[in-house]
Amino acid sequence: MDFETVSPEDFGASLKGFGLNLLVTDVKRTAVFLETVFGMAAKRLSTDFAILTHGENILQLHADSTYHSNPLLGLLPENPPRGAGLEIRLYDCDPEHAAAQCIAAGGTILQAPADKPHGLREAYILCQDGYAWVPSKPLISQEELV
Repeated sequence: MDFETVSPEDFGASLKGFGLNLLVTDVKRTAVFLETVFGMAAKRLSTDFAILTHGENILQLHADSTYHSNPLLGLLPENPPRGAGLEIRLYDCDPEHAAAQCIAAGGTILQAPADKPHGLREAYILCQDGYAWVPSKPLISQEELV
């Protein structure tokens, strides 16, 4: 699917399974942050909306202003952090690389890359809106599991 040219109706009808849509204060800033820190690819980028891909996963960003009649808008805090308690996990995303890019891209390292007992090396990174992003890599390769 060409995310740059697909109609909103066709895009919406194509979505399956599990989706993630974040309301952000600045779509372009957040898209640049996600591209820089996590290697995502932004499509259909505007001040109101963006489609981002990470591997085969799709993430949508919407500006607060696009939710003028949405019931969630009244629940948003005036200031970050948003999404307290939500971890947005990016598997197969190098936590060292993400942490190295984080500060220059305007983010905050909440926890530096570390090996975890659940078999992942991961970092906790906050974007400017306060969402917690967790890039992670397995401590052992799939080949070592066999």
